[in-house]
Amino acid sequence: MSALPRPGQRPANTRFSSGPCTKRPGWALEKLKDAALGQSHRAKAGKNKLKKAIDLTREILEVPDDYRIAIVPASDTGAMEMALWSLLGERGVDMISWESFGAGWVSDVCNQLNLDDVRTIEAPYGELPDLSQINFERDVVFTWNGTTSGVRVPNGEFIPSDREGLTICDATSAAFAQELDFHKLDVVTFSWQKVLGGEAAHGMLILSPRAVERLESYTPQWPLPKIFRLTKGKGDDRKLIEGIFEGATINTPSMLCVEDYLDALGWAKSVGGLDGLIGRADRNFEAINAYVAKYDWIDFLAVEPETRSNTSVCLMITDPFIVALSADEQAKFAKSICTLLAAEEVALDIGSYRDAPAGFRIWTGGTVEADDIEKLMTWLGWAFEMQKASLTIAA
Repeated sequence: MSALPRPGQRPANTRFSSGPCTKRPGWALEKLKDAALGQSHRAKAGKNKLKKAIDLTREILEVPDDYRIAIVPASDTGAMEMALWSLLGERGVDMISWESFGAGWVSDVCNQLNLDDVRTIEAPYGELPDLSQINFERDVVFTWNGTTSGVRVPNGEFIPSDREGLTICDATSAAFAQELDFHKLDVVTFSWQKVLGGEAAHGMLILSPRAVERLESYTPQWPLPKIFRLTKGKGDDRKLIEGIFEGATINTPSMLCVEDYLDALGWAKSVGGLDGLIGRADRNFEAINAYVAKYDWIDFLAVEPETRSNTSVCLMITDPFIVALSADEQAKFAKSICTLLAAEEVALDIGSYRDAPAGFRIWTGGTVEADDIEKLMTWLGWAFEMQKASLTIAA
């Protein structure tokens, strides 16, 4: 690469974190002035807002009418743990993992639930496992979009409609940016702070009729804390607590965060709903794709183009001089680029995840503007050349 001039324009929004993600364009704190504060969330005003959040989620994500939707504690993690502890153990389970969050679910199931019949199907960062190995007579746990690897499943075609087990899907960096085939999914979880840029600490749990049937017919061998309980009664009288899926949350939610989520959902409708959000994320990805195609110092961590995420885009440095460095030196070099861009007020939080290969992770969900991505990539190339020149001189 020849010497690059210092770029002129910086991104208008420097927030490219993969969670919490940037707010929607035009967001301001005053947008939350109608929040139902200082009163019980079980009062009419609070319950109405919680129910509206559930209804808008269903509308924008195009969730089938017979699926239940709940607002639950502790973000996507809480929603997934609730599903794992409440549903698993009725039959064997296949755990699918290709990045750190999927690996975390494997650890929880193997080391905390201590299930006897667990198969793990794994792939390294940048690759998708062989999905044909999955046995859908068993329960299956997987992430739709690997947030820390930038690798996603391209669609739900690998899941049979006549499956016997349940499919439990962590979709936290896919919901509102990718097509989720709900008829192939029995449990879907996500959090507000990803694609819609909401506030943290609240998760969403979506259950198919098959998942509800499991909840009402199967009792886990371990005790469930109150915060995980989705049913009441015992034996044949065991029934879903319907109120949870109408806005009567298990614990006290932040109504300020609820108002922020409602604001994000309203904005999502204004840009064309799910199709509009996917289109925005796709355009952001294409801005990075165009840059990567032009320069040979950088490439996607995801090996196969059809598996590349349009939200958490992970990049690696392929320049031979840098690749020849030790792993620690490569990590320090990538970090130095991130530090330089932060100091230049160009980009915040674009370093790769701590467990992932050294490189960059750029959030390209719908709340990000494509123009800012294009400017970021110009600056990223400049910062790479500046830092490489420093290394070359030192050598």
